[in-house]
Amino acid sequence: MAEYPLPKFHFMVEWGGNRIGFTEVSGIDVQTDVIEYREGASPEYHKVKMPGMQKFSNITLKRGSFKGDNQFYEWWNTVKLNTIERRDLTIKLLNENHEPVITWQVKNAWPVKVQSTDLKADGNEVAIETLELAHEGLTMKYE
Repeated sequence: MAEYPLPKFHFMVEWGGNRIGFTEVSGIDVQTDVIEYREGASPEYHKVKMPGMQKFSNITLKRGSFKGDNQFYEWWNTVKLNTIERRDLTIKLLNENHEPVITWQVKNAWPVKVQSTDLKADGNEVAIETLELAHEGLTMKYE
């Protein structure tokens, strides 16, 4: 039997709200800063490179707008003088049996931007709203 790469269209997000599907998830990445160091008496005429702190991109979630569903905005409105409700998220890439193949755990996420749909008089698309999240950690696990 042939082996194929995983398709990316079958996924699930658990974000602490009602179970409504998202149409797009982006920004699932981590980067490690490089620390350069050279001791003054080193016989090498170059710096040693070591791993430093990690940086995480903001995660963007997009979904269709539903009448009376204000969960994104309610979460956004939990901001109070340097505090906000933080949530852990789980993003899962699923196989054809709806079983997780890859799971990303997102730690202490909170909304930094909520965007309503754009409006277009001659458009024929679904109204899409966007939630951008900052977070403090991302781990990935293959099932």
